[in-house]
Amino acid sequence: MALPLLLRLTSSSSSSSPLRFRKPFRLLAYTLAYTFSTTSQPNPPPIRVSLTDSVGRAVFATRPILTGDLIHTAEPAICHPSPSSLHPVCYSCLASLPNQSTVSPFCSHRCHQRSKEYYDVEMKANWTDFDNYCRDKYLNSFQRNQGLKYPFLVKRLACMIISGVARSDSIDILQPANLTPEMILEMEEEFTLLRNAFTKALIEDEQIAFLTKQWYISVLARIRINAFRIELAGGGSYEDLLSSAFASVEAEAAVGNAVYILPSFYNHDCDPNAHIIWIDSAVAKLKTLRDIDEGEELRICYIDTSMDRDARRELLFRGFGFHCNCSRCLHGD
Repeated sequence: MALPLLLRLTSSSSSSSPLRFRKPFRLLAYTLAYTFSTTSQPNPPPIRVSLTDSVGRAVFATRPILTGDLIHTAEPAICHPSPSSLHPVCYSCLASLPNQSTVSPFCSHRCHQRSKEYYDVEMKANWTDFDNYCRDKYLNSFQRNQGLKYPFLVKRLACMIISGVARSDSIDILQPANLTPEMILEMEEEFTLLRNAFTKALIEDEQIAFLTKQWYISVLARIRINAFRIELAGGGSYEDLLSSAFASVEAEAAVGNAVYILPSFYNHDCDPNAHIIWIDSAVAKLKTLRDIDEGEELRICYIDTSMDRDARRELLFRGFGFHCNCSRCLHGD
């Protein structure tokens, strides 16, 4: 059942005072509204987002939640097919398309209607130079540049802003990555190709006034550590879905990438008590992996939990900029 929920961001010292962030979290000047799907009756909502002294923002349970229960669902703020996707997927929701589907890039009339404005903007431009640059960088330099698929998400967001369906500060609430000078230099090349594509498509200067180098780098810095790989698990029982999700990780079977707001507030743990699963589209379902007590923090794992400790810690530091000190890592598991 879909429940309208006003999500009040609170500090750990006071559950009643609204949280006020210093920059870059200026988007939090107003209360955020979300719609959650839960497995229980309307009250109380299953989670709250609070600011803690140790890990910053975190998601906590407001009531006991049983193993396998749906905590909430989340629509992506932005999504885009993977540059290495082996099968055609929907432009809007990343659902699989029939292999012979060459007429429409959408899986349904609903997806076409919800994406029509920014799809039309994207179709006006010639993306050959931008796409080839990003795709070649991604495919040929994956070990060094794990984020080269993410410029496609920035392109999609820019089209959404130009069409009027998104704001230029729509993901400012998310934590940005720390960038090296080399990363910034690479982003400047991508920015030039992106802006040139819009300019050559005769998009009015007023419509792309937001598209500055600073905006591009700021958005990409947030996307780099907040984007999720979308791996569709398909139908079946919960146990089958869980097995399929692990198998898709092993096979690098991502159909695309997406950025979410609320799921990005979940912190990492190498022994998580919750996880995200995608059934047949980019709509994320967050479920518990074990029984959760009221007040317990809900954590997900950002990477493949089957790796050894050193590999996990290196990947987390390289990809997300932190040294993992979860219980599993501290005990050498």
